[in-house]
Amino acid sequence: MRSEITADHQLNGKKKSYGDESTGDYTFDRVPREERNMGWLSITNITFGIATAIFYFQMGSVMALQFGAANAIISATYAILVAGILGTIIVYLSAKSGMNVNLLSRGGFGYIGASLTSLIYASNFIMYCAFEGMILVTAVHAYFPAIPTWLLIVVFGTVIIPLNWFGINQLDKLQKWSLPLFAVFLIAAIVVAFNTTSQYDGSFWTYMPEGVQIGGTALLLCIGMQHGIMGLTALIASDYARFLKPKDLKIGSVAIGFIPQIFCFGVMGGLGIWFGVTLGESNPGIYIVVLLGLGGVLFTMLTQIRINITNIYSSSLSLSSFFENMFGFTPGRRFWVVVSGVTAMILMLGGIVDHLDTAMTFQGVALMSWASILVTDALVVKKWLNIGPGYYESRQKNLYKWNPVGVVSLLVPTAIGTIAALGYMGTFLQSTAAFFALVLASILTVVLAVATKGRYYVKKETTDIPKEDWIAESKI
Repeated sequence: MRSEITADHQLNGKKKSYGDESTGDYTFDRVPREERNMGWLSITNITFGIATAIFYFQMGSVMALQFGAANAIISATYAILVAGILGTIIVYLSAKSGMNVNLLSRGGFGYIGASLTSLIYASNFIMYCAFEGMILVTAVHAYFPAIPTWLLIVVFGTVIIPLNWFGINQLDKLQKWSLPLFAVFLIAAIVVAFNTTSQYDGSFWTYMPEGVQIGGTALLLCIGMQHGIMGLTALIASDYARFLKPKDLKIGSVAIGFIPQIFCFGVMGGLGIWFGVTLGESNPGIYIVVLLGLGGVLFTMLTQIRINITNIYSSSLSLSSFFENMFGFTPGRRFWVVVSGVTAMILMLGGIVDHLDTAMTFQGVALMSWASILVTDALVVKKWLNIGPGYYESRQKNLYKWNPVGVVSLLVPTAIGTIAALGYMGTFLQSTAAFFALVLASILTVVLAVATKGRYYVKKETTDIPKEDWIAESKI
C-alpha cells in the first residue's frame, strides 16, 4: 500500500512543502497564515475575470428575448442575493481556514468522497472554458471567415496555458492590467449601442414577447437558467480567498462574496438584456462585433481570455486534488493546466457547446447542492450543534475514505434534482430544481451528521492546526 500523502515530503534530504513551488499554489494543504497576504481588492479583481465574461451578456439577452426583460431582471436580482449569501459564507470559510472548497470538503465527504466534488468541479470549469472559447472563436471567425474554425480553437486554446504557468500572482497581474482595457471596450459598446436605433420601440425593460407575462412560468424558467451558473460563482472565489489577509476577513468576505455577483448578474446580465432587446439578437459574439467591428473582436478576445484563465486555474487545482486523493498521483499543478487546456480544445473541436443545456442542468444542481452542504456543515453542524471537529482537516492520514454526511447529501439531491430539472416532476420543480436540491442537501447534512454523531469527519484529533484557523469550538 502506498504511503499516505501529506502536505510535506522529503526531497533530496530536505523537507519541502507541496506549496513551496514557484507558483505558490498550496494545492494539497492550507495556505500558511504568513502566506495569506493578498488584500480583498486584489482578490476581488481576480474574480472579475469571471464576472466580466461575455457569457453573462448571452444569458441576459436570451432570457429577455424569450421570457421578457422584466422576468430576466427579477431573476438577476434573485441570483445576486442567493449566490451572494452562499459566496460570502464560503469565502469566509476559505479565508479563515486557508483552504479552497476541494480541501474544505475532505472532512465532510472523506478524502475519497471529496474526489466526487473535485471531479464535478474540474469538469465544470473545463466545460465552461470550451463554451467561452467557442464564443471567442465565433466572433473572430465572423470577422475573419478565411481563418478555419479548428485553427482558431487550437490557437486560443493553447494561449491560455502559458498564462496560467505562474499561478495566483500571475493571475493577479494579468487581471489588473486587462481590467482597464475591458472598461474602455465596454464603455465604447454602450455608447455605440445607445446611439443605435433600437429594434424595439419602447423602453427595453418593458419588452415582453407575445403571450408572455411577468411572473409565472416565464420567471421560473429564467430562474432555472440562473441556477445553471449560480453554484459556480458562489464556489469559485474560494480558490483565491484562501490567500486573503486575516485582517481583511470580515469586509473581504462580504466584498468578495457579493461584488462579483452584482457584476455578473446585475451589470453584465443587465447589459445583456439591454443589448439583446436593442439589437434584437441574443448572441454577443455577433452583436458586439456588429457594434464595434474589429474592436468588438478584440473586446471579445480580451473578455474570453480573462475568464478562461480563471477556468483553467480552478480546473487544474481540482484535478490535482482528485488525482492526489484517488491515485496518489501528484505531477504538479502545471501538468493539470496542460491537461485542462488540451481537454477544453478537444471538447470545442467535438462540439460540446451543442450539449450545453444538459451539462448545465446537471452541474447547476450538483454545485448548488455542494455549496449548500459546505455552508450547512459550517454554520449548523460545526458551529451550532458542535458536531465533529471545529477545524478543517485535509491530510489523508487523519481522514476516513468516506463520510456519509457529505457523500449522501450530495448524491441524493443531485440525482433527484436532475430528474426534476429534466421535467419528470412537473414544471415548477423543473425550473427550481437546483434550489430544491440545495434545500434537500442542507436537510440531509444535518440529519446525517446527527445520526452519525460526527464520527466520520476525522480519525483522530490533531494539535498542529492553528487555533486561528478553527471556525468553531470542538467537542470531539
